[in-house]
Amino acid sequence: MASFDDGDMSSFGPELPAMFDGVKLAAVAAVLYVVVRCLNLSSTAAPPEVTCRDTPLSRFLLKSCPMLTKDYVPPLLWGKSGHIQTVLFAKMGRVNTPTPCGVRKFLPIHDGATATFDLFEALGDHSTGDDVTMVICPGLGNHSEKKYIRTFVDHSQRRGYRCAVLNHLGTLPDVELTSPRMFTYGCTWEFAAMATYVKQAFPQTLLVVVGFSLGGNIVCKYLGENRCNQERVLCCVSVCQGYSALRAQDTFLQWDQCRRLYNMAMAANLKKIVRSHSRSLLDMKSSPVGDADLSRVFAATSVTQIDESIMRKFHGYASVKEYYEKESCVHYIHNISVPLLLINSSDDPLVHRSLLAIPRTLAGKMPNVTFALTHHGGHMGFFEGSVLVPHPVSWMDRAIVEYTDAVCHWGEERTCGRSHRHNLDAYLEGVVTVSG
Repeated sequence: MASFDDGDMSSFGPELPAMFDGVKLAAVAAVLYVVVRCLNLSSTAAPPEVTCRDTPLSRFLLKSCPMLTKDYVPPLLWGKSGHIQTVLFAKMGRVNTPTPCGVRKFLPIHDGATATFDLFEALGDHSTGDDVTMVICPGLGNHSEKKYIRTFVDHSQRRGYRCAVLNHLGTLPDVELTSPRMFTYGCTWEFAAMATYVKQAFPQTLLVVVGFSLGGNIVCKYLGENRCNQERVLCCVSVCQGYSALRAQDTFLQWDQCRRLYNMAMAANLKKIVRSHSRSLLDMKSSPVGDADLSRVFAATSVTQIDESIMRKFHGYASVKEYYEKESCVHYIHNISVPLLLINSSDDPLVHRSLLAIPRTLAGKMPNVTFALTHHGGHMGFFEGSVLVPHPVSWMDRAIVEYTDAVCHWGEERTCGRSHRHNLDAYLEGVVTVSG
């Protein structure tokens, strides 16, 4: 049997350490490559891609809103990853969250449900001297106590805005249901009740309508389904919505960009909300939900399965397809005539890029619509910061208030010999796309 003597082994001496060093170097390089790819560190900061028609309003807004034309700079080490932005938003919300002081209001709905919203007064005068109220619709399963809502409300209050924030039906743990239904993807009844209350309680106020994620769908549907809903509305801002649940349904079940995992996480959150109200949903008279329906909900692994089991039944839809078709704002949004800002992020893992053709096409056709697509931000993240720790106020918060301020000042021109409606009707033809 052959063997190596000491002389043979010594001949490998110089090569072995060098070989091991090479393996270590290759491993480090591989890890760094994965980190750079996963964190998207090679991507550079850039301004949003803005699509709008070339009109007097759009020119004024782009001039008055530098955030729409300047670089959005996310935190250097992790902010260019849409997944990290999305997960941090879901788990952390915001940092150093303020605690604005508001008053909770309870409003009866015609079907016996009780809508609730929180009202926060402005902490100073608005720059125009006007009375302006932001009516805000949070995202899926959210309410006024969520950190991102509290941060946005505090920032808006300090800029002179009164804020009214809807609490989606069934989302507050200490508020019982008074009818056998919860919030749904596109039901506008609770938001309409809040907006009507604000208009009646503050006859001089003008409204700014703001919706986040699912809330963006609700506010755009609300404004578009009845033109009377746009009375006394200055503008509308929608952030990170998907525009068409029917078109998004298949993409939300795909593993691309881990959407299936996000779907499962959202379904788990919905199941917690449903479980907390299961007895109320079962015990109320004329409830469309039975034990078998709830059993299917608790076994569900996707939002679509929950929508099929109970959500569609709250409003009598025969199928989840009909539910998604009728509840999506894509069929109503073209009826909105007030200035409308639609914000999405190109690295949002929840909203498939194919859905972004909807706002881009709308902005190319409608003179009042501006579509801003950021390169980074994830789903509702939009964190800003230099290296690691994000700022308390996000790019999204600042952009909404800056756009709203600009619209308010644009509206001032109606006191200078030209009405706001005249300005809207005087839009020029053409489409302009501003890209970084």
